[in-house]
Order: sequence, then C-alpha cells, then structure tokens
Amino acid sequence: MSQVENESPHVSAQDYALIGGAGERARAAGLVNGAWYRCAVPRATMKALMQRSDGPAIRDTLLWLALIAGSGALAFALRGSAWCIPAFIVYGALYGGSADSRWHEAGHGTAFRTRWMNEALYQLASFMILRRPTVWRWSHARHHSDTLVTGRDPEIAVQRPPSVARILANVFALESGPSALRQVLANAFGRVDPQERSFIPESEHPRVVREARAWLVAYAAVAACCVATASPWPLMFVGLPSFYGAWLYVFFGLTQHAGLPENTLDHRLNCRTIRMNPVFRFLYWNMNYHVEHHMFPMVPYHALPRLHEEMKQDCPPPYPGIRAAYRELVPAVLRQRTEPAHHIVRPLPTNDSKA
Repeated sequence: MSQVENESPHVSAQDYALIGGAGERARAAGLVNGAWYRCAVPRATMKALMQRSDGPAIRDTLLWLALIAGSGALAFALRGSAWCIPAFIVYGALYGGSADSRWHEAGHGTAFRTRWMNEALYQLASFMILRRPTVWRWSHARHHSDTLVTGRDPEIAVQRPPSVARILANVFALESGPSALRQVLANAFGRVDPQERSFIPESEHPRVVREARAWLVAYAAVAACCVATASPWPLMFVGLPSFYGAWLYVFFGLTQHAGLPENTLDHRLNCRTIRMNPVFRFLYWNMNYHVEHHMFPMVPYHALPRLHEEMKQDCPPPYPGIRAAYRELVPAVLRQRTEPAHHIVRPLPTNDSKA
C-alpha cells in the first residue's frame, strides 16, 4: 500500500531535522527501512543487468577528463580576453557540474568493476563537487533506504515550504558551497556534526577527519600557486569551478524529486524518469532514469536504458524531455510555498493496485 496519504497537511522546516524532526513519526508509520515497491524483473534478466564492467566507465571517464583538460587549456589560452568566458562556462560545467553524476555512480561502486577505479573516481569527483567523501557516502546510503522520508533523508533538495531564494543561490553553490567548506574546516579540527553522526558510523569518523585535512592541503597548494604566480587564475581551475559550474548539476538534479510526494514507499511516485538526448545522458551518466536507479541501485549506469525497457510497462510514462519535467515541477514548487502538503501525483498503470 502507498504511504502518500500519510503526509501531514502541516509541514515545517523542523520536520526535516535528522535529530528532533519527523523521523520518529516516520518510524511509527513503517517508513524507516520500509518495504519498497519493486517492479517484477525476471531474475536472469536482473542478473545480466547487474553485471559490472570496466570498459564503459573507462571510456566515458577518459572522454570526460579529456573534455575537462581541453576546455581548461582553451580557457587558459584565452585568459584575459572575453573569449575565455564561454570556455570557462564549459570547463565549469564539466568540472563542477557533471562531476555530480560521476560522484554518484562511483559512490555506488557500480561504475567500474574494479574497486580501486570506483574509489579513485569517487574521491576526485567528491573534491570537484564539494561533497565530503565519507560523509556523503553514508548520506547517500540513507537517501536510498529512506528516500524523501522526512526526518530521515538528509538529501531532500527541495524541502517544504521551499525557499526559492535558496534554490536560486545554489545555482552557483552560494549557500551549499560555503556551508560545505565550513564543515570541511570543522572536520579537519576533529568535529563531526551531530546531525551527521546520526547516519555515519563512529568507526568512520577518523576517515572523515583525514579526508578534510587532505582537502585543506589541496586548497593550500592552490593558494600557494596563486601567491607564487601573483595571479588568481589557479583558483579559476581548481576551487571556483565548484561554484560557477554548479548550475549544471542543479539543472539536472532538481528534476529527480522536486515537487513529488514525501513519505511514500514507491519510487515510481517520488522519482522521475526523463528522456534525454545523448549529450545530456553523457553529462548525467543516465541518471535521468531515476525511477529505475532508485528501485534497483546496483544496476550500473550504462545498463539503465535496458532496465527501463524491462520496467516501463509497470511505471508512469517517462517525461518526453527535461522541459516537460520543469513545466510540471516549477508550478508545484511555487505552490508548495503556501501549500506545503501539495505534491504532484504521477499516473500509475491502470492495472496496478496502487492506481
């Protein structure tokens, strides 16, 4: 049975707190580590889809890094002229934008078959996107176990009632970026936020501290390069792209869950699958198949289109494009400012018991 009807008509920012929020109410309602709906996919088919391979991710990662290097070299060559602006826009989108999907897939350990390759890409992409690796690894695990469950999911990007100013500020990471850097500094001094302690095992805290200190060394090296060259240009290539390139992952990421219902145990209702062109799919590493990914998170990104074909008869129709998703989510989010309990209801197949 769907739990959408368990949404409270009164939603406040405090509900989202991981300590003292709505978590205990969610547990009492059976939403914590709940029994999520799963589409029926034959076991043999699922086994084939879950096969990991180094080849696709090596190819796509090398191409991604080559594009970053190429756009960076062009931006450096054009520095001082107006022509460097579009080059830096491309560089920032690749560095600080599409790193999001690389962070995501490598964090699941499914991008590559070889473990150290996943870990190397995860650490690199985490730095590029200002996500502390160990903190976000456990945060994302909670996001998957309790997707959009208030008081449990630490990654609800558009909380209710939504702050449009905050969403717009984070187009360039103006709120999330400084917050992340403050947390890095706190971690480097051995402090772990109490909210984060609620989902990070204590045994992982030393790793959080070590990673934060490594980041500070990296930023100190960039600052030293700026001093040595008497120029701010090094920051334009490492550090600032995490801010001026954030617009791309916000552009993609808002479509995942914004405006959809909280406190339901059906990913078909709280996630979106969107048809995208090949360029967007490369930049986003097929995360546009978001219902499929949440329902079966161990399927590698390159197999999600095939998984979609197996599931589509049991799911709402995919959005025909990202524009269609925004035409739906923007009015819904604006309405939630005054009606926080409002949410979009996705159409389920008519033969489904939840329809």
